[in-house]
Amino acid sequence: MSAEFGEVTVLLKAMNGGDKSAAEKLLPLVYNELHRLARSYMQRERSDHTLQPTALINEAYLRLARDNVDWQSRQHFIAVAANVMRRLLVDHARAHNAEMRAGGLERVDLEDPLVNSRGRSEEVLALHEALTNLEAFDPQKAKVVELRYFGGFSVEEIADILKMSPRSVKRHWALARIWLLREMKSASQG
Repeated sequence: MSAEFGEVTVLLKAMNGGDKSAAEKLLPLVYNELHRLARSYMQRERSDHTLQPTALINEAYLRLARDNVDWQSRQHFIAVAANVMRRLLVDHARAHNAEMRAGGLERVDLEDPLVNSRGRSEEVLALHEALTNLEAFDPQKAKVVELRYFGGFSVEEIADILKMSPRSVKRHWALARIWLLREMKSASQG
């Protein structure tokens, strides 16, 4: 384990103990991973999204730093950050859809009239709803989906974060995808 990884765990424990300066020292050590997560999330968003990866990182980090979580490790922090970023984007999608229903104007790209940003927001919300249902049914599969699809983590990285074998991660990923597709299909038909 590198010194930086150990330092992150020490800082997380200090945050648990109420050390306010630990949060400031932690950010530079985890920023690259958080930025990679944010970029991965934003690639799946609609093209006219107003939130930028840096803003997503900042908002997520503010929530993570102020929440009273019993941080276990760097991996635990990154996994929770992935969840917080997903929830922030879902909140943003809900606000976008509410604005559209309230008569807000939608940007139309004249070069590509087939782009429908509202449909993308609805897709994010549908996936979130299905993932929330999966989380209630099987939290471990939901966490694999969150880290793989939204976080862009590799199977090996997820195995390390969740302390399971890569083979188990692949099995959870495959079963979760089938479950989510069925859930989303039944929701759209009902």
